[in-house]
Amino acid sequence: MKFSAQTEYGLKAMVNLAQAKSKTKAIKVIAKEEMVSVKYLEKILNILRKFDLVESFKGTNGGYALKKPASKISVGEIVIALEGPIEPMKCVGKACCMEEACSLKSVWTLLGKQIEKTLKDIKLSHLIK
Repeated sequence: MKFSAQTEYGLKAMVNLAQAKSKTKAIKVIAKEEMVSVKYLEKILNILRKFDLVESFKGTNGGYALKKPASKISVGEIVIALEGPIEPMKCVGKACCMEEACSLKSVWTLLGKQIEKTLKDIKLSHLIK
């Protein structure tokens, strides 16, 4: 299982916001610090906003901020928001024509659940230096 660049930059942006000294941080500043384009970061932050992980503020002192404390946000929430359900194989979470003959689906399902549990156990606050 490989996570996308979108998830990598989303996690970096969330850590960046968690470390911010002020409540809000301008997207241009985050983009520069994380070496990602403003346009791409805006797309990522909009997804995270729809999942109630960040909030945006307009105006002179506008920018983005975490919607809740870093200790209440899991890495799993961020990954699922940006990647979708944790499914190590395409047959996990879906009906499969080979389901009855396949002895591996239970392995992939268990693996997916374990990965999700592990990611949900890691809080954003654990990533702050």
